[in-house]
Amino acid sequence: MSITTRRAALLSSLALSLALAAPALAQQSQVVRIGVSPGPHAEILEKVKPLAAKKGLDLKIIEFSDYVVPNQALDAGELEANSFQNQPYLDNQVKDRGFKLVNVGLTVNFPLGIYSAKYKSWAEVPDGATVAIQNDPTNGGRSLLLLQDKGVIKLKDGVGFKPSVADITENPKKLKIIEIEAAQTARSLADVAAAAINTNYAVDAKIEPTSAILREDPKGPYVNLIAVRAVDKDKPWVKALLESYHTPEIKAFVAERFKGSVLAGW
Repeated sequence: MSITTRRAALLSSLALSLALAAPALAQQSQVVRIGVSPGPHAEILEKVKPLAAKKGLDLKIIEFSDYVVPNQALDAGELEANSFQNQPYLDNQVKDRGFKLVNVGLTVNFPLGIYSAKYKSWAEVPDGATVAIQNDPTNGGRSLLLLQDKGVIKLKDGVGFKPSVADITENPKKLKIIEIEAAQTARSLADVAAAAINTNYAVDAKIEPTSAILREDPKGPYVNLIAVRAVDKDKPWVKALLESYHTPEIKAFVAERFKGSVLAGW
């Protein structure tokens, strides 16, 4: 074989190798870092992960212990998405902190509960008792609306979804309502008569959500969502992530695993 012939064969072989390698490179998974709160959100996304892999996504699930840092991390580009909050909370974060984040799809609903380590029913809670609620406007307001819905307190008309303790107009049991970090409400049960606890924190603390002595009806704007940066909302990976989440397999897992304490919201 001549030098020219050998060179032609080598170039042909190299071209074939590059052609075969190109599809493999094109098929590399796209890494999507998604922030979650501990508990159900993390569990559900672990089930979403293999479905997303079939669509070319490599989900990296990162747990956060509070409700502030996941939005900060997303807005800063340290995450591609997060899954832990509802629309009123996201709206409040966008307004107060200037985050450029948007809702791209619904996930699950966690009916809020009032729990007690001392009393088995709300009727047993004595007058003047201390009740802990979350200190952020969205979750704390949600807890106050729950107390109003159950006839415990009355709030000013027109308070919307974010009432504060200052908006209470009637408090027949003269409850002392204190505000603490949402992540600490489960830990406060030893020190208060009752506490409003978000379901993910209840599950994380090994508290059965159906043991709540008052429980929110699954209604209103409190279905949780997946948030991304506004600049990413139309990217193909966002569609692939939602398609992986919004499947019969995930809906069946939610129903079986959480027995009604967490509800599919899509």
